[in-house]
Amino acid sequence: MISNKPYKQPVSVLVVIYDNNRQILLLERADKPGFWQSVTGSQEPGETIEQTAKRELAEETGIYSNDILNWQQSSIYEIYPHWRHRYAPGVTHNTEHIFSLCIAAETPILLSPREHLNYIWCSPEQAAEKVFSPSNRSAILQLPQHW
Repeated sequence: MISNKPYKQPVSVLVVIYDNNRQILLLERADKPGFWQSVTGSQEPGETIEQTAKRELAEETGIYSNDILNWQQSSIYEIYPHWRHRYAPGVTHNTEHIFSLCIAAETPILLSPREHLNYIWCSPEQAAEKVFSPSNRSAILQLPQHW
């Protein structure tokens, strides 16, 4: 299958969402059922990393907020082989910038059906165990430093 879709940039955001009860929001990927994660997404040309975080937050959850906290922290990880076709040939690593957001427990979550099948709220310990990505796990475990 040939796609005219442009390659993704190897720069992304991870937004860990938690509520005022300190429960973590996780989203189940539509393209990989059973894979749970926080809000993630690649930077688009011309965007700042903060704009990427706000756009991905809105696209994936329906939440619009200017209160996203930029941790001023990033990690570089190897892109999983089954997702490398989305990047230019030879690109194997991504730089992920970490953000968090506290929302009211009753905030409605409106999933993008093309991206996510379901969402759950869970304790930080449960969330750290459930996510598939080591960088997501690390951010969840660091979250209490950013409450």
